[in-house]
Amino acid sequence: MKGLIRSLRRGRPLDQIITKLKLHPRRENTFTVDGAAGVGFGSLVLGGLPEANILLLGAVGYMAISGPGGDAGLVDAWNGDFGIGTTPASDGTITGDDVNVIGSTAIGPAVAEAAPRTRGETTVPIVPVILDNTDGSLELNLNVLVDDADISADGILFTVDGDLWVSFVTLGDD
Repeated sequence: MKGLIRSLRRGRPLDQIITKLKLHPRRENTFTVDGAAGVGFGSLVLGGLPEANILLLGAVGYMAISGPGGDAGLVDAWNGDFGIGTTPASDGTITGDDVNVIGSTAIGPAVAEAAPRTRGETTVPIVPVILDNTDGSLELNLNVLVDDADISADGILFTVDGDLWVSFVTLGDD
């Protein structure tokens, strides 16, 4: 790729008009899901955001989430939800900042513990959200829930294979 498009991509996020971030989590990215005492939940950090005030324009993600295969604590045809947010899931719900980038999206049923590739998007209608990342600490977290009836153990290793596109405008830094 040559020319203007390349030069626009090479600038600092604070200098760009609109920034499009592409992330590609792959199967080597593992995370644990705990569900011995209710709904299973787990999170995976997909990447960080630039240091700035960030006006989120929208996001779309396609995620294929899989269990380890053959785990007695996970039903082969499990169902659940995923969302992407700036905080990791800390309990059996994904709400608020757990899903402030891509809203809660139903996944499943899985086949042999592998859920089909599922599309999630920014909650419609898009309400302008400004994320305060002036300290540079915000991350994009994939948050996953597994239905209570489908999981009965803690520490089950899951993997994800997917694509995430996030568009935003930076509005200065302190």
